[in-house]
Amino acid sequence: MKLRWIPVAITAVLSAALLFGGWYAYGQYGVEQPLDRVANAIPGVESADTNRSISSVELQLKLSPDADLAEVYRRVQEEGAQAIGDKTLKLKVDDSSDPALEKAWSHALFDVAEAMDHKKYSEIRTAMDQLTKQYPEIEADTQMDGTNVYIRLRSGAAVKFVILPRESEKLGVWPNA
Repeated sequence: MKLRWIPVAITAVLSAALLFGGWYAYGQYGVEQPLDRVANAIPGVESADTNRSISSVELQLKLSPDADLAEVYRRVQEEGAQAIGDKTLKLKVDDSSDPALEKAWSHALFDVAEAMDHKKYSEIRTAMDQLTKQYPEIEADTQMDGTNVYIRLRSGAAVKFVILPRESEKLGVWPNA
């Protein structure tokens, strides 16, 4: 039996195109667009862009300065559950921080990291209270749920959002702090 290589090659190329095209279409129309729609409908979200990988879904957000980050996470998790499936949801927030706000955050970072490491989450609120006493122009808001600790620092038009996972990474480093 003699194989004809041209029909075999065409069949292989068409099969690969169909397979990867279907995978791309599912990701685009079954995961990314539904999550973008859910996130954009939440109050405080100015824009949302979804990126997915094999094990996680990353939602890049631009939030208004008065956005409730914990509520945004909760609603995306609940309303986008079908699109997220068994993947991990990761939020990345674009904020409009400034050097003074970053400097203030760096002063509080050690206390926050220690509280997270020892799982004494109430000390985070204490650290934020001390920060607002040291820097009176800064407003600090902290919230927590079963997954993350959320911190919002605000000074005038500048705002910094921080999401700290309650289950730290192997290295104990927070990529967005």
